[in-house]
Amino acid sequence: MSPYEVIQGPLVTEKAEFGRVQDQTLCFRVHPKATKTDVKNAVHSIFKVDVDTVRTARYVGKMRRQGRFQGRRPAWKKAYVKLKAGQSQVEYTQV
Repeated sequence: MSPYEVIQGPLVTEKAEFGRVQDQTLCFRVHPKATKTDVKNAVHSIFKVDVDTVRTARYVGKMRRQGRFQGRRPAWKKAYVKLKAGQSQVEYTQV
């Protein structure tokens, strides 16, 4: 997978912004089959920063209904990427 297939986009939530400011931790939506190593290498190649740790979380798609029709939202995965000390914050909202 290319780095742009691994990282699908940034997650901009209150929790993600708090982590970015306090802990130098970036939050991304990633490919469901991407490993921590894939995410680390993708962030390093796209943003040219050194990555300290990567934490991932998987989310199961929810059941949704519209009238009498029912379906399922897709499952997805997110990654918290902590930068090494001394690395400058990157502008990652334009992935």
